[in-house]
Amino acid sequence: MEYIIERQYKFSLGIKELIRYRELFYFFTWRDIKVKYKQAALGFMWAILQPLAMMMIFTLIFSRGLKVSSEGIPYPVFALSGLIIWNVFSSGLLNSANSMVSNANIIKKIYFPRLIIPMSSILTALFDFCFALLIYIGVLIYYNHQTDWLRVLYCLPLSLILTVTTTLGLGTMLSALNVKYRDFQYVIPFMIQFLLFVNPVLYSSKIFENSWMEWIMKLNPVASAINLSRSAFTGNPIDWLSVGLSFGVSLLLLFIGVYTFRKTEAYFADLA
Repeated sequence: MEYIIERQYKFSLGIKELIRYRELFYFFTWRDIKVKYKQAALGFMWAILQPLAMMMIFTLIFSRGLKVSSEGIPYPVFALSGLIIWNVFSSGLLNSANSMVSNANIIKKIYFPRLIIPMSSILTALFDFCFALLIYIGVLIYYNHQTDWLRVLYCLPLSLILTVTTTLGLGTMLSALNVKYRDFQYVIPFMIQFLLFVNPVLYSSKIFENSWMEWIMKLNPVASAINLSRSAFTGNPIDWLSVGLSFGVSLLLLFIGVYTFRKTEAYFADLA
């Protein structure tokens, strides 16, 4: 039986081919999860302890030390609502950006849709999100915070879709560039640290009074995803204009990322 490898268009995700190789999503994702936690003494507990520790540290520094406003709700509830989304973005972006280099040996041996590698790296971040969400629900119960769970059912999935789309766009682009220019492996961690403080993870986006900063926040998909997630649990008004604009930006990033990936894909085996 012959199998013809067809050339993918530069703006195409290759959905049919990805469906044909759908089992690889499971194997790559589960492999990454096992590698991440297998040698750790606490194993999967780190997926719970990390967001919990970050919440406690940021509460101590930003709430009690710097007196940062939390929009009238307990700061741990406020901070963790942003952290659960931020961790999906930061972990997914870091993993996907380095995924092609770390899987160089596999790329050189067999053919499969290369997009599976960065996409499965983002699925690994969603695995950690499930644990972080359980912690957040526990924090909501501890502080007896009233939550409209019907609102959560549509706001949180929208926030995740926006986050994953943005992460996939940037991740595919950076994974391709990282294969060709290894300088990106030093730039990416710094960029993620910088973005943590640029996005309203630990503070409210309402602190900005300049109109141009407000528009940057509206166009920023990560900031909109965080605000949407926060609104789901805190009951804050939802800025649907910002959500719509951010979805447009995230789709643009996805097209740019896929184009860059497809343009470089033919040389991965030689460069990786």
